[in-house]
Amino acid sequence: MVSAKQSFIEYLQVERGSSAHTVRNYRSDLEQFERFLLSAAEPVASLHRSAKGSPNGPAQESVKETAWTAVEPLKIRAYLAHLRQTGVQKSSIARKLAVIRTFFKYLQREGRLKNNPARLVTTPKQEHRLPAFLTVDDASALMEAFSVDEKTGPRNRAILETFYSTGIRLSELVTLNVNDLYPHEGLIRVQGKGRKERIVPIGSRALAAIEAYLAVVPFRQYHEERRPLFLNRFGKRLTTRTVARIVGRAGSRLSKAPRVTPHALRHSFATHLLDGGADLRVIQELLGHARLSTTQRYTHVTTDKLIEVYDRAHPRAKKARG
Repeated sequence: MVSAKQSFIEYLQVERGSSAHTVRNYRSDLEQFERFLLSAAEPVASLHRSAKGSPNGPAQESVKETAWTAVEPLKIRAYLAHLRQTGVQKSSIARKLAVIRTFFKYLQREGRLKNNPARLVTTPKQEHRLPAFLTVDDASALMEAFSVDEKTGPRNRAILETFYSTGIRLSELVTLNVNDLYPHEGLIRVQGKGRKERIVPIGSRALAAIEAYLAVVPFRQYHEERRPLFLNRFGKRLTTRTVARIVGRAGSRLSKAPRVTPHALRHSFATHLLDGGADLRVIQELLGHARLSTTQRYTHVTTDKLIEVYDRAHPRAKKARG
């Protein structure tokens, strides 16, 4: 019989069409929760192993499978408390709880559980931090962080320009293929969360950077139907980790800019559009957000900017706020 966890992973891959990155994160979070449950159940497992007379008999697997059906809200709360004690951030705890909820909801739907114990566990209150973003000047300087004379300069510059020009996610950038580009129309095809495709505009500077990169790329598997756009030195698709390092290295070359990540470039894209007068729903479509509430956090950024400008420009503003 397929284990509950493996069945859930197959459900994510086949029915929900989750990306490899998402599946990997779900698996990792579940395995972490599973280890916590098994550590609490170890005395029971020891009794089973003694009864079977074998240290590595089927008892351990039995504990693993029955552990899911024995989970109660108190155990989940104890797990969350354990995460807090070990210094895990609230945002990460909330994500792990969401994974557990989704897993138990699936088991309930499949008839393996009567009730979802995670439904009664409240999500930790989040700290509403404003998204980190670059100023327009810093974003412009970042695009020049890599010289085209460097060996990987054209590729790295094309990556930065693509991020800032389109606002796509890190996972979306690494899955881009050459045939996802529509340079004459100024568009790219992006595979978002849940394998949902969307068409996103891309600026002329980003297209020019991509064209310059493709002109010097040392090899390309032209016989393949889906050719990765951004390649490593072995001619393989870049990983998310490598791209994140490239962006971070570009940020380290700026003198006063904050720590730069692919997500910071995505935030910068949205914030600069909103500052330029773009409609919030248009930005929602461009970012691929399922809910407008996710996009609305950028209004807080621009509101803060408005207040800052007002305080600096109006002769009585500071006194009124003081």
